[in-house]
Amino acid sequence: NQAIRVLEDKGRICVISYHSLEDRIVKHLFKEAEREEKERKNYGLKIITKKPIRPSSEEARDNPKARSAKLRVAEKIIKLKG
Repeated sequence: NQAIRVLEDKGRICVISYHSLEDRIVKHLFKEAEREEKERKNYGLKIITKKPIRPSSEEARDNPKARSAKLRVAEKIIKLKG
């Protein structure tokens, strides 16, 4: 939440998670912030990656630790008052 608050307009937040529980937290945080966009008066969040980006089969083969990685990206949208 704090990372989203300090982002500038059009700033993007990228989160890599390695465990399903971590990914679930990120997914819910992004979705909640996107849903609240309609209710907030000053800023919102637009999810860029609707599904997480996964490593290619080549990357997973060359780097076994990357196999479970998931990347999610969102962009902050600052609303103008008025």
